[in-house]
Amino acid sequence: MTALLIRGAALLGGAPADLRVRQGVIVDRGSLSAEAGERVIDAEGLVALPGLVDLHTHLREPGGEASETVLTGTRAAAAGGFTVVHAMANTSPVADTAGVVEQVHRLGQRAGYADVRPVGAVTVGLAGEQLAEIGAMARSAARVRVFSDDGHCVHDPLLMRRALEYVATFDGVVAQHAQEPRLTEGAQMNEGALSSELGLAGWPAVAEEAIIARDVLLAEHVGARLHICHLSTAGSVDIVRWAKARGIAVTAEVTPHHLLLTEELARSYDARFKVNPPLRRDEDVHALRAALADGTIDIVATDHAPHPVEAKECTWAEAAFGMVGLESALSVVQQAVVETGLLDWAAVARAMSTAPAAIGRVEGYDEPLAVGSPANLTLVDPAHRRSWAVSDLRGRSTNTPYTARELPGRIVTTVHRGVLTVDDGEILSPEAVIAAHQEVDRG
Repeated sequence: MTALLIRGAALLGGAPADLRVRQGVIVDRGSLSAEAGERVIDAEGLVALPGLVDLHTHLREPGGEASETVLTGTRAAAAGGFTVVHAMANTSPVADTAGVVEQVHRLGQRAGYADVRPVGAVTVGLAGEQLAEIGAMARSAARVRVFSDDGHCVHDPLLMRRALEYVATFDGVVAQHAQEPRLTEGAQMNEGALSSELGLAGWPAVAEEAIIARDVLLAEHVGARLHICHLSTAGSVDIVRWAKARGIAVTAEVTPHHLLLTEELARSYDARFKVNPPLRRDEDVHALRAALADGTIDIVATDHAPHPVEAKECTWAEAAFGMVGLESALSVVQQAVVETGLLDWAAVARAMSTAPAAIGRVEGYDEPLAVGSPANLTLVDPAHRRSWAVSDLRGRSTNTPYTARELPGRIVTTVHRGVLTVDDGEILSPEAVIAAHQEVDRG
């Protein structure tokens, strides 16, 4: 059903109101009476947020379907309240040509659970040696606006300069994975007293901070937009804050796990907690939270990184880096910054919807829940609490760091372009979602 009346939701955490959705658009809001043919959703006690937008998702397809596919990854996204995901380029083949990004874009359209915006590689094969087909990807049907070698740093300063100059010609952005490779060879966890105690090779904060410092100056020099992926240290916050005060066009993201988890979890040698960049000190966590609250960090992005079981159920040194995070993202943010009083729900909507949409140049998210805007929204029950379990996941992989941890909040409903993808906490079938989208398209 595509005619919806959402009754009594707290819009952006504010006063309760009703929302009417028809043909994929919010057509009315206020105190409304049900009309013939409408599905009425009782949202009393729920918070209505615009559909969440993730600027940093690994969907693995093509080539990594054992870990995730576009279909399973967007199901996970819908379960987490997301209606747009940006699919990172480290697939096989790498998304460094117009053909590959268009393939990923079409797979997202076919799945129907969320808009899939491919991220184009900066360099051919993520090898850091020559620029990829940036212009062709930007002009393709996928209309790529975000470019990243995520998983690899664009460490050559001349190549980074050329990439920034190129994307500036069409208002694109380079999203940098800030990791100086020579300083992190063999690194396993945050460098410090604990890494020495555990006998694990340390990953120094300066390896991230040095790249950010270099790149904000390059962005200023060429007049381009720069985005910093998964910022993780207090020092990185200081550099970004300085750059913004100087007027440099830099934005930054923090992951939910870097807002909540610390390096102390490495004591378990449980590879679920092995991630790139590594979990940092408690002082870094508090600096990241404060920076998100004051706007130095612009957005929260999941860095959803699914892996097969064998890549995590092994020794720490042999394990892959990464965690899944789409389904748990909003709950972790609620615990880390809402329940601690740092952000209200309107600020969460900015950090997880309107701001990432603006960075990625995604249309339709600039006026959240406004009449006339596309009906992309999520209803969350903030009072719900549960012990997180693998059964809460809807993707293909289970490498979550939150198993048995109590987390607040529950996604009750997700609406993507006027179509219910999550109804009372349950994912709708692919057949039902596609049929509903076809109904909206027919008008």
